[in-house]
Amino acid sequence: MGALLPNQAGPSLVSTVRVYDVATNEQKAKIDHRVAVLTCCFGNATHALDLATEKVTYLGQHGNAASAVNYARDQNVLISGSWDLSLKLWDPRSSSANRVYHMDLVNNALVVSMASRPFHIYDIRKIESSLTFMTRSLACMSDGKDNFYAIGSVEGRIGEEYFDPSSEVQDQKYAFKCHRQTIEDVDHAWPVDSLAFHAVHNTFASAGSDETVSIWDRKLKKRLHQYPKYSGPIASVAFSCDGSRLAVVVSYTWDDGEEGAKTVERPAIWIRRTGDEVNHNVDATLHLALTIVEAYYMFII
Repeated sequence: MGALLPNQAGPSLVSTVRVYDVATNEQKAKIDHRVAVLTCCFGNATHALDLATEKVTYLGQHGNAASAVNYARDQNVLISGSWDLSLKLWDPRSSSANRVYHMDLVNNALVVSMASRPFHIYDIRKIESSLTFMTRSLACMSDGKDNFYAIGSVEGRIGEEYFDPSSEVQDQKYAFKCHRQTIEDVDHAWPVDSLAFHAVHNTFASAGSDETVSIWDRKLKKRLHQYPKYSGPIASVAFSCDGSRLAVVVSYTWDDGEEGAKTVERPAIWIRRTGDEVNHNVDATLHLALTIVEAYYMFII
């Protein structure tokens, strides 16, 4: 099961997780929680959430809201981040936490020995963002070969960042303006709410509170395509594993606080087929003639 195909899972501030079959445009499961769900991700057969029975397996907890989760498939480890200032690693096959027995440090590598036989190795470097304002979104290159990740800010900018801390590589970092519009000679900038890399072409999509989604070529440093405007801010985007589909979540992003929430439209997930607009090898003039092959939506109730 991929990030999008054959099913898509979605978190919700109304305390539910829904799983959709994209091929049939059908909701496959709905799981209710006692409080709002801020994030979710797919794992493997040892899901904390059993999609067939809708049974939930409790792994543990944080001292505050769990705001982000990722599944490391090769290591079979679930990683969770929280507003309690902690980052935790979980074994989905066991609900018991692993104890730390020993640790040592050399340069930037922290080596930690756990109960039984596992060892965890952490890179403890802190690399400063190239963007001036707060980071709103983050995405790593899908193939992991380019030593690269992208970040988006609340001020309508995307930055290219590198893992290598050497000054030679760090000097290659750059940032560019996006999700902006000039209205009556005033430059308006909207937050970059989400970023996602295409698994095949390594182009990437950016989504903003300006209700638009754009496709970018990082090597040519230019925009390849911008889809027609949606009906509201774009809270999240994600490509399918093969890059053939793009999921677009239209939802209020709280840029205007509680007052703005009173007039927002109903949230929706749009699934659209991708074409040559995500391929940097296609002549740019062809992008202007692109038409939407297929698009449909599923409302989150």
